[in-house]
Amino acid sequence: MTGCRMDFYHLRTLPLEEALPRLLLKATQGGRRAVVRAGSLERVEALDGLLWTFDPASWLPHGAARDGQAARQPIWLTCDEDVPNGACFLFLLDGVWPRTFEGFERSLVLFDGRDDDAVARARSQWREARDLGLALHYWQQTPTGGWEEKAHSPGKQASPPKDFTPEGS
Repeated sequence: MTGCRMDFYHLRTLPLEEALPRLLLKATQGGRRAVVRAGSLERVEALDGLLWTFDPASWLPHGAARDGQAARQPIWLTCDEDVPNGACFLFLLDGVWPRTFEGFERSLVLFDGRDDDAVARARSQWREARDLGLALHYWQQTPTGGWEEKAHSPGKQASPPKDFTPEGS
């Protein structure tokens, strides 16, 4: 068992491209570091461009394998298991799942509530995280793009929340 807290973020209003930068801004406050693990190199490259341009008044310093100086990057974008920047936050996109949660304080699964397959994967991941004994938290996006915690559990006793369902189901 690990001390990692597992948060599931159910995207219902804003797409990943709008929600992820906001969560990363909050996660990296005070010098904290994050790894964003995506399902493909193409997604990593798209996120790389997004984090430079998501808000004209702001940007998120980050890097990926082609940028080098991995240990200096506050946010590391990858589609592999690497964690070269000493991150305490692990963001999981596209249904990816790590071999281990060791070394992370918090892991965040972001999934699209309008995609039946993504919801099914997230439910399966919830059960797997529960079986690992991780503390679980389920956040649902509000109509304004904020987050409301709908469920939490200290570990092995939680089933996926009932409203962990796709839109319109």
